[in-house]
Amino acid sequence: MKAMKQSTLAVFIKAALFSAAGLSVNATAAEESGEDKATNSQLEVIQITARKRVENAQEVPVSVSALQGDGLDAYSSAGMDIRFMNAKIPSLTVESSFGRTFPRFYVRGLGNTDFDLNASQPVSLVVDDVVQENPILKGFPVFDIARIEVLRGPQGTLFGRNTPAGLVKFDSVKPSQEFDGYGAVSYGSRGAIDFEGAVGGGLTDTVSARFSMLVQDKDDYIDNCVPEFGESIDQCKLTKDVLGGYTEKAARLQFLYEKGDLTALLNYHVRDLDGKPIVFNANLMDTGTNNIRAGFKNDVVYQDAASRATQQVESEGVSLKVEYDFDAHTLTSISAWDSAEIYSRADVDGGYGAAFLPNFQGPGVIAFPAESADAIPEHDQITQEIRLSSNFSGDFNYQVGAFYFDEDLIIESFSFDTLAGGIQNGYAIQNQQTNAWAVFGSADFTLTDELKITAGLRYSDDEKEFFAERTQGPFGSGTTEGSANPSDSHVSWDLSAAYKYNRDVNFFARIANGFRAPSIQGRIVFGNDITVAKSETINSIEAGVKSDVLDGRGRVNATVFYYQMDDQQLTAVGGGSNFNRLINADKTTGYGFELDTEWVLTDDLLATINLSYNNTELDSPGLAVAVCGQCTVTSPTFEIDGPNGPEKRALIEGNSLPHAPEWIANFTLRYTKELENGEFFAYTDWSYRSEIDFFLYHAEEFTGEALFEGGVRAGYAWDSGDNEYEVSAFVRNLTDEQVVIGGVDFNNNTGMVNEERFIGAEFKIKFF
Repeated sequence: MKAMKQSTLAVFIKAALFSAAGLSVNATAAEESGEDKATNSQLEVIQITARKRVENAQEVPVSVSALQGDGLDAYSSAGMDIRFMNAKIPSLTVESSFGRTFPRFYVRGLGNTDFDLNASQPVSLVVDDVVQENPILKGFPVFDIARIEVLRGPQGTLFGRNTPAGLVKFDSVKPSQEFDGYGAVSYGSRGAIDFEGAVGGGLTDTVSARFSMLVQDKDDYIDNCVPEFGESIDQCKLTKDVLGGYTEKAARLQFLYEKGDLTALLNYHVRDLDGKPIVFNANLMDTGTNNIRAGFKNDVVYQDAASRATQQVESEGVSLKVEYDFDAHTLTSISAWDSAEIYSRADVDGGYGAAFLPNFQGPGVIAFPAESADAIPEHDQITQEIRLSSNFSGDFNYQVGAFYFDEDLIIESFSFDTLAGGIQNGYAIQNQQTNAWAVFGSADFTLTDELKITAGLRYSDDEKEFFAERTQGPFGSGTTEGSANPSDSHVSWDLSAAYKYNRDVNFFARIANGFRAPSIQGRIVFGNDITVAKSETINSIEAGVKSDVLDGRGRVNATVFYYQMDDQQLTAVGGGSNFNRLINADKTTGYGFELDTEWVLTDDLLATINLSYNNTELDSPGLAVAVCGQCTVTSPTFEIDGPNGPEKRALIEGNSLPHAPEWIANFTLRYTKELENGEFFAYTDWSYRSEIDFFLYHAEEFTGEALFEGGVRAGYAWDSGDNEYEVSAFVRNLTDEQVVIGGVDFNNNTGMVNEERFIGAEFKIKFF
């Protein structure tokens, strides 16, 4: 399989380089012809709102990618959650140790592996113009979405929160005066049912509305097999259908008021998830390798706490966006409230028994039982943003604004004694209040017909108040409490230039500074320390070209970048001491490139070929972290005297960042053909990400293999009356590739695998 993956990557690279090689010749030829040869086979212009105004993505001086239309529909089919975006866009990966919630985004290698419920991330998520800060808010299902945009590099001088790595931006389909809607239902593997739909139109001459909803359901399908005490694993007692299922419901209701120069959009959204957490598999990897152990089955586990595993998530929010056009200026106000609650409990060791029980543990060596839960019983987030932007017809325009953020968060952590029937033996509570505000501004200067300059500036002020208390300690650890109150302010900036070489080719360059305020880690149910990471800052430079070639039948965008992050906030996850700690690395560097291409191969055949390379390196002499309890560590190690005896540490100087693949590649191909009174279509997509480290240290077992996945979707679409109909069949993970995608290191070599092959069929109707 590894040989096939390397071959696949080689094909991606050769195709991408071939695409870039034809760039200048084709563009110059188009210019010299002096003719506009636009045809129905040209690529559509991609309009984005990354800079808070509608712009052609080809003319924006920032590295940005967008998902929309057929590609977005295909990627998000089969009941997929937000993790479907993993490796579908250059330099972007997404993972989660919770399952269908708490996604962790990584852009250009920068992200955060911390699984605590107050973990801050360097990648921001903005949904319908509202920053979603808490990681539970970021898992809202994807449905009735018009477009997804990914902006790479530091952001913050135009809107929202500071984000040193980049941001992911979701835009829902908005209400309009035109009546329209759709409904789609699919059925797939393991009895999965997926329904989504929307309907909207004008209620009066000035008010329109749109209602969207999603319902996803999948029964438990993973069996649990645990032997009686003293018996061997091959004598286990099977309990059918214990894990793997979920019921997900979500809805969005929007009202749009439009009269004269005033528009107001009210958005209410709600989510309810009742399911099971991601499945942990004890000693999933063979010792000394990252190979999945012989005999592994993705529908059987051996857990003594599987029956108590659960994950329940509720969230809701409301936002009001008001815009008023004063001719020369536009005033925008966005007011929002969001709230999330979660309770997630799992058998974290992924096995049964323990090493101190004679002949009763497995699979492999289970050092001790680990059953825990995390919860957010209360959470409130309030944001207010106001912007004033000019609409001058001359060579100068500007935008100024202010942002306010207030969050009140309570987190509960639980530990349970599995061998005593799951009774609670540990409890801690955290309370974090965050208050942040910022003022920002940017200005655009048109120096010549070809050259435009944009400069931005932002002042940010962040403050946190944190208190944690353990009232019940497992393993006789007793009670403890602590607090932290970090704060910081920072001036960040960016400067970019866009040069229009000709009508088809645009060059751009950007230099930017970003900032992330101090973070706190205080999950003290198992330890006594509350750790604080001081602010991190980043300086980034990028340059690129955006071009339409072959008379609009091709598009080639390429970016090269380099960044240096000072005092990067890192989480030393787990280790034999089973406690997360925040640390700062002196310096982290990264460099690489991104290549986005689209092609109209024939009138019936469209393709995309995308590629990225990211090299990250920690430069922090002497920085060390705790390591796993049983794995094979390949980083340099040494021992220290810990409270319970000698503890091993690993030096991480020179390591790449966790969950930061060097290579990401993806390829799509869409074929359409008129047939009878309709259209036959077939779509395939393939993505590749190279190997990754799960943790800051290197270990054989916790090195994730390269992942190569593909999907196919084919069907028939036709019109009848005022409606459009579509039937299709689809397959996700066509090759049924299964690799380890994450790990838990404090107890045994616990691992999680990617989703198995999924086969389904869908019926969809659009009405107007």
